[in-house]
Amino acid sequence: MEVSPKKIKIFKIRNRKGYAAVCLDHLTEGKSLSEVYSRMVKAIRRNNISVQGKPPELKKLLSSIK
Repeated sequence: MEVSPKKIKIFKIRNRKGYAAVCLDHLTEGKSLSEVYSRMVKAIRRNNISVQGKPPELKKLLSSIK
């Protein structure tokens, strides 16, 4: 199974330094956008799901959670 990079939602964690990412019921945390993205790809890969290509910019995956 393959997933588009647009399915990965990255957001800033309130009251902490760093970011978190959510995709297909997986949650990862990291200090930078690239670290969070790479950890999410690794977590998804453990369940035999691959990510198609790379996003043009990681900042485009950044979303606000209210």
